[in-house]
Amino acid sequence: MTHKPTIAVLGTGIMGQPMASNLSAAGFDVCAWNRSDHRYPALRSAGIRIMPTPVEAARECDVVIVMLSNGPVCKEILFGDQGAAYAMPPGALLIVMSSIARHEAEEMAELSQAQGLKWLDAPVSGGEKGATEGNLSIMVGGTAENFEQAASILAPMGRAIHVGPAGTGALAKLVNQLTVATTLAAVAEAMTLAEAGGADPAKVREAMLGGFASSRILEQHGQRMLERNFTPGGPAKYQLKDTRAACQVAQDLGLELPLLALTDQLFADLVANGGGDLDHSAILLEIQRRNHLEED
Repeated sequence: MTHKPTIAVLGTGIMGQPMASNLSAAGFDVCAWNRSDHRYPALRSAGIRIMPTPVEAARECDVVIVMLSNGPVCKEILFGDQGAAYAMPPGALLIVMSSIARHEAEEMAELSQAQGLKWLDAPVSGGEKGATEGNLSIMVGGTAENFEQAASILAPMGRAIHVGPAGTGALAKLVNQLTVATTLAAVAEAMTLAEAGGADPAKVREAMLGGFASSRILEQHGQRMLERNFTPGGPAKYQLKDTRAACQVAQDLGLELPLLALTDQLFADLVANGGGDLDHSAILLEIQRRNHLEED
């Protein structure tokens, strides 16, 4: 692309809206589609054109970015009846930034190639804060040529790393989510143990932030746990989706990952007990429930 590419963003929720806004702020011509319209005023304020359907959004764009809730939804919007991918011009670049399974990424990459499209699976980490600030971690699977072409497009949204062929971006996100989920559970247990033992959990967290146990999760989500602020940045039900997908990949590869299996069960129980729409830091509530420490 010798000209500045036009970009369609399909899915402008918690993550997609600020990502689209950052692209517009970087000077790209951006249009957007979303299932619901409550995000549209903010998008219009950012100079983003609103399209009535995914097909119309994709039809005349050089690049289509997808930030929908899961793999099946992505596949339906892109390759179902009236799929947006069929409306994309030959040679256009399709970047699926949703968290999807590796096999879903590989399948959609093949479907894209059959349509004469270029493909990248480029899931992100960093939550709503990272999306808003434009400093997401972006894990990219696909050809080196496609990655190079997309570099200037991904840059306003965060730091992109090419990790391998199609499907490996999705795999890298699962590796990331495995690490996030198990660390969330560890921080929740640490806060619970500190408080039950008579220490001030806020001061324990403060002390830990100065040592080897320091992490962004302890810093950001540890504070959420202290405040009992579980307004979702990353809902627990989506964390469960990712741990389930990681468990399936581990099983396919013949791996035993006991921490992943236990953490997956913790999130499954949290969701089963009504916490699916809470932030994933609400895993604290499941740890407390198991220890009969629920607040009235």
